[in-house]
Amino acid sequence: MSAAIDAFVERVADAAAGPNAANMFDRSDPTNGVRRRNLTLYLEQLAERGATTLLVGEAPGYRGMRITGVPFTNTAILARGIPAFDLLGTANGYELPDPLPAVAAEPTATVMWSTLVELDFVPVLWSACPLHPHRPGAPLTNRKPTASETTVWTWSWQELERIFPIRSVVAVGNVAAEALARAGRAVPRVRHPAHGGRVEFADGLRALIADGVIS
Repeated sequence: MSAAIDAFVERVADAAAGPNAANMFDRSDPTNGVRRRNLTLYLEQLAERGATTLLVGEAPGYRGMRITGVPFTNTAILARGIPAFDLLGTANGYELPDPLPAVAAEPTATVMWSTLVELDFVPVLWSACPLHPHRPGAPLTNRKPTASETTVWTWSWQELERIFPIRSVVAVGNVAAEALARAGRAVPRVRHPAHGGRVEFADGLRALIADGVIS
């Protein structure tokens, strides 16, 4: 398992980002080594817990995974961790890159993890495009990934299905649902937790758990 995770992270790091996206795992920036280690540790922790559901979101934001290297996290969550799951946190070996950009914490990450704790549910989190897409010439912005960008990264969520004992895949938001559909996968979709979607996101996951679709 560890070898498969290492190979996965290396493949992500070696991928070309394109002109209006950032690969926060490549070797062009020494601080990206911290992000590669954080991602590796995150996947190893999930492997230890035997996570069986894969939630596929849209893309990392400049205030979240772009900094931490871990899906749906911000600097506060990465440092503090999720005590209910003994996941993340500097006490578990995660590191914050130095220097840190002076940006506010990504709020979607807080919504995601508070919901998962409420539901006592630990899935594998990933994105249809796991690099950071931004507007041209503006790295501290977010943009929706294009269909071609998500298609290029189809291999990544498919590989996570092979690495983990995944039984169910859920699309978080329309971008992910459309990306998975283009790859020939019809999967349940829940509302993305951003932009006021917390309640619908939680209700969607709760219904899937109650119906035995995910666990």
